[in-house]
Amino acid sequence: METSASIRKSAASVGFWIALATAIVAVISFALAITTLPISGPFCRSGCVTYPYANVAAYVPHDYIWMYPGILLTPLFVILMACIHYYAADDKKIVSLIGLSFAVMCASAITMDYFIQLSVMQPSLLKGETEGLALFSQYNPHGIFIALEDLGYLLMSLAFLCVGVNFAGDGKLERAIRWLFISSAGLSIATFILLSLIYGQDLEYRFEVAIITINWLTLIAGGVLLGLLFRRGKGEA
Repeated sequence: METSASIRKSAASVGFWIALATAIVAVISFALAITTLPISGPFCRSGCVTYPYANVAAYVPHDYIWMYPGILLTPLFVILMACIHYYAADDKKIVSLIGLSFAVMCASAITMDYFIQLSVMQPSLLKGETEGLALFSQYNPHGIFIALEDLGYLLMSLAFLCVGVNFAGDGKLERAIRWLFISSAGLSIATFILLSLIYGQDLEYRFEVAIITINWLTLIAGGVLLGLLFRRGKGEA
């Protein structure tokens, strides 16, 4: 019991700072992302680029800046899920471990996706080496970049569901965390199903915009709530 209490206190101590860092980085990512106007696909209104998305060197690095905090957000999320796992009650650890597993898969997909854009696409565009890049371009509304983002953030939503199930206490803070994360997961999954039924093979990046908005707002609000919970847990553990 003493060992369990010590681990829980350590998880709360680390989790407090990671939760706040997650919220702050999510705010920065979201603020930068909404300043990056679409220049291709269904939301583009003028001056749109089309296949093979080669004449976009002028948009480097502006259109890629938001990915730097975005790529930092994923390991923070994994660490946050690890803290939740070790903070969880023993009878909930199987759920929190499943959530941590989804978080690792999410981070793998998104980190690889963003790193390719930053370390491959940017220099290739600047050097004029554009052959074969269309499928990987972030400007391709049905390319690999969008597909990996959809997959990664859907996995994050499943991790959110596990977080919500994990917090089953009767306190106001626990209830707020539970319903925030469960509602976010449900909304993301429902949005994916609805948009897929409406647009089918023309889904393009519509769902990507929706789920990033849902998940990043959840990380902002959830980071604050979890920070408050962990701060309280540091004294109780």
